[in-house]
Amino acid sequence: MMFGYADDWRVLFLYPVLLWVPFGPFLMGAAGAWCAARPGLGPRLWSVLLPLVPVGVSATVMILPLDQEKRTEDLVGYAAVHLGGITVLPWLLGYGITRLVRAVRARRNGP
Repeated sequence: MMFGYADDWRVLFLYPVLLWVPFGPFLMGAAGAWCAARPGLGPRLWSVLLPLVPVGVSATVMILPLDQEKRTEDLVGYAAVHLGGITVLPWLLGYGITRLVRAVRARRNGP
């Protein structure tokens, strides 16, 4: 029993989610830039593994308990903000900006 409540151990699962909200976009942007700069499976694998725990835990909190009625708007909003805005969009921006900068530099340096 922590803090006088029997269910407070579940809060430990939400710490990665709380840290993912402010720092996740920066980490995913860096992962996208890393994928654009280095070929291979390693950067792409880390781009999937990095958000696995915080996104998985938050998705589980959104879906469970199954006996409650879920509204479609809540799930769509979660997917748009947490998955799209915090995880996928920063990765795409990091990847796209890095590829664009490399293409412009290569064109400027010329043959």
